[in-house]
Formats: sequence, structure tokens, C-alpha cells
Amino acid sequence: MSDLVLLTGISGFLGGHVARALLAAGYTVRGSVRNPAKADQVRDTLGRAGADLSRLQFVTLDLLRDEGWAEAAKGCRYLMHTASPLLLKMPADKMELIRPAVEGTERALRAGLDAGVARIVLTSSVVAIAYGHPPRATPFTAQDWTNPEGRGVNAYAESKTRAERRAWAIMKAAGREQDLVAINPALILGPLQDQDPGTSAVAVERLMDGSIPALPRMAFEIVDVRDVADAHVAALTSPKAGGQRFPIGERPLFFKEIADILRQHFPERARKIPRFEIPDWAARLYAQFDADLRAQRGEIGSVKRIDSSPAIALLGRALIPAEDAIVATGKSLIEQHII
Repeated sequence: MSDLVLLTGISGFLGGHVARALLAAGYTVRGSVRNPAKADQVRDTLGRAGADLSRLQFVTLDLLRDEGWAEAAKGCRYLMHTASPLLLKMPADKMELIRPAVEGTERALRAGLDAGVARIVLTSSVVAIAYGHPPRATPFTAQDWTNPEGRGVNAYAESKTRAERRAWAIMKAAGREQDLVAINPALILGPLQDQDPGTSAVAVERLMDGSIPALPRMAFEIVDVRDVADAHVAALTSPKAGGQRFPIGERPLFFKEIADILRQHFPERARKIPRFEIPDWAARLYAQFDADLRAQRGEIGSVKRIDSSPAIALLGRALIPAEDAIVATGKSLIEQHII
């Protein structure tokens, strides 16, 4: 009988890819959904991808409710916690993001510890590492932490930072820090498995559908979702992964570079894809009227680089090029009739 993994957030962009990777590796997956109706959609999506559905189970869990967590974790050898709220438009009350992120992490980890799981893999983010600091040329590493009180730290970055901090505190109190692994991905792009673009692909969608008239001078590290999923699976059993954080991003690209890549690979959409960068002052002014940009205005004019060498060692191979992840996203948006 294969090892059973409780995977929270299976209906998400990353969660679906993680489920597919786990099933391909021979695990039995017990995926959590907040809405039971999502289970059929996830099953259909994974079935179309060729996954073995005989090793797929579902449970209903809510990050803000205690019900069901103990039963969901019962009998599991591993716990993988990918579920976390993510909104492009930051809420007026930041606790709408922070509370479910932190409390959901608490519920997941306590259920896993009570069930005696061997290892817990937590999906964190580079926003828990590289934000709230003065500009710097050197890469951010696993030893760095975001300063929630720092300039330009939005509610999402604070939610991921506080959730991961809480996870390490819980594991330390239980004397089991070595049984936790945090995966800290950059901006996740890559192939969509269904018609839900989530939030990660929205930037590419907006570049391709003509809704961005000009390009702010902003850069983001990019990582392919398939690399992030594989890193999660590798972290379950790697002897050296326990107690470690793994920032993972292939390289940073400015929006203009992303737009140029899309224009090259999708010439039929070239007229809609913006060509010109706007000055930083103009981008900050425009951010007052664009909620998506307003949530990221602290990144205007800055470049953050991360050290992904530990994640590359964990995977045992090079990362998929950022350009490939961008193109795969664009193709998926077209194939899924999202644009």
C-alpha cells in the first residue's frame, strides 16, 4: 500500500500540479477542498492529465474551522500544506488574508503532529524572505526573512511571513523542527491544468489581452509550477531537506522582458501586448487607479534576486527556464479559452 499524503489546497494552481506529481510518484493523495463541489472538477482535471485516480481521495476542510482536520490527517504518513489565501487586490482589512493564512497553518500542522506524520512540507513564498528590506545587489537566501513592518510589504507578504514563522514556532515547540520543510517559490507560472487561471497567471493574461496599456518597470523572479511541484515531492523524503527552507526561482525578469517574450512567441497577439515602459513616477501615479498594480507598487523600480542553489540541489537538475514557463502560461491561457 502506498504512503498516504494529506494535501491541502488541491484545487489550486500549485496544488493540482503537486497532486499530479505525487500520484505519478506512487503516493496516495487525500486532497482537501473547501467546497465539496470542487472535488469532481479536480478529479476530472487530474484524470485528463493521466493521473491514477484510484489513489485519489477528498476531504472537506476550512482554514478557519476546526472541523475535520483530525480525521483528515488520520493514517497519513506525510502532510503537504499548500492551501493559503491569495488575492491580487489587497483587502482593506489585512487580517482577511493574515488570519486564514496563520490559523490555517496552525490547524494543518497541529493535525499533522497529532496524527504522527513523518514530515510536513509547507508552501511558503519568497515574499516571506525578500521584502521589507533596503535595495541590495546580493541574492536573498533561506537565512533572510521579510520584515512585515518594512516599506512596501503588502498584506499577502505579511500573511505568508507570519504563517511560515508560526509553522517553525509550532514545530520547535514540539521538538520536531527537523520534520518541517518550507518551499519558498517566486512568481509561479507554467501550464494551467484547467480553466481557472488562479492569480499567478493573471499578469500574463493581462499582458496578452490588451488590458495593460504600458509597462511598469517592475521585475519578479519566475519559477515554473512543475519545478515547484517536484520540489515539494522531493522534500517529503530527502534526508537533507528536513528543517530547511528552499527559495526557488529561475531568474528575475522585468515586465518589458516578459512582454517581449510573449510578443515573440505569440505574434498574432503582438498588437495587444504593450511595448513601452513608463517612468517609475508615472507607474506610482497609475497605481492609484489600478488595484493590481497598487498591491505591488513597492516593487516599482526594484529587482530582487534569490539564491536557488539549495532548491536546485534538492531537485538534482537545473530549473526550467523562465521563458519556457511564460510561454507555457500563454499557451494554456489560449488553449483553455481564457483569452
